Amino acid sequence: MSRLRINPTGTPAAAAVGPVVLSSNSLWNITNFRAPVVRRLAYEGWSLVVAAPATEQERTAFTLPADVMPIVLKRSGLNPLRDIGLLLRYCRVLHEIRPAAYLGWTIKPNIYGALAARMAGVPAILNVSGLGTAFLGSGLLARFVGLLYRVAFARAHVIFFQNGDDRALFVERRLVRAEQARLLPGSGIDLDHYRQVPLPEGPPTFLLIARLLGDKGVREYVTAARMLREELPGVRFRLLGPIDSDNRSAVTQGEVDGWVTEGVVDYLGTADDVRSAIAAASVVVLPSYREGLPRTLLEAAAMGRPLIATDVPGCRDLVDEGVNGTLCAARNAGSLAEAMRRMAVFDPKTLGAMGRASRDKAECGYDERLIADAYVGALRELAVTA
Repeated sequence: MSRLRINPTGTPAAAAVGPVVLSSNSLWNITNFRAPVVRRLAYEGWSLVVAAPATEQERTAFTLPADVMPIVLKRSGLNPLRDIGLLLRYCRVLHEIRPAAYLGWTIKPNIYGALAARMAGVPAILNVSGLGTAFLGSGLLARFVGLLYRVAFARAHVIFFQNGDDRALFVERRLVRAEQARLLPGSGIDLDHYRQVPLPEGPPTFLLIARLLGDKGVREYVTAARMLREELPGVRFRLLGPIDSDNRSAVTQGEVDGWVTEGVVDYLGTADDVRSAIAAASVVVLPSYREGLPRTLLEAAAMGRPLIATDVPGCRDLVDEGVNGTLCAARNAGSLAEAMRRMAVFDPKTLGAMGRASRDKAECGYDERLIADAYVGALRELAVTA
């Protein structure tokens, strides 16, 4: 197996390091959320292979400094036969590449990639960016997923968490050891790409950016908008994001069409670049039931937008009550409506001050370079002990 080592200057010896396998539930996830890590690791000298679902078109369009090894992975649902097949595919990838380390993001690459890495004796560095509906339940399925995490994570070198609540939960349930678990500020943000822009003039416009799932609070958002529509006739409520029909809490196309016909929300479809939608919004809303650290709120904060979020792990990390936004109760359309009502009547000066506070928060602890530094540090630890 390839070994990592460092030279006396403290930087990786480029000729001797890697390869390193990186895996997520989609090539899109790597491109849009992990690019700073990929570029930094390549710059430091590691050779990289991305194992993720990828069409030929996606592979052709992929421009990051890494090779792509497509794998078949259905990101939602638990099917024992299908998931055993995924485990075997990861085993084949690791046997073929013989990497010095495995880096995983999202639920199935974390679990099955880490299991394969354990079986192959490959150190794993994992990132828990969200817990998933199955894990958060209370029945047999939740206990089974917890067992999978415990076995898969037992030999991992580092498990990064994106908020302290998730880290504490995994340590409390003995799914990870305290010394394995470290905190990261989400996936970080490119502060030059997401620049602060002035708030739009005119009546307030609220925007929810998310996959259209029940767990993201989409239905509560629509219900709250319906409650406020007559009271605040000039206010606009917008919704941006894809319909994820494979997810058990998915909003249907029929529901979306009904909302648009009713006139309660404007559905903006999907977008590869959300900056124009954020720029046109006065306030960005995320009434999710639980998050790792929501990228959409981080993007909105970097662009200087006041935030409304549920008082749950991940979401509340980005909102300082009354400073850059406000919190509401999860699964509670009335609480969300009241939060939006308060924001809708603020004068432009107050909203502008909240937007500047959001930008300050993004600048003070969420620069994407911090994330890349953490991964370089974790790999160098392996290099020292190899």
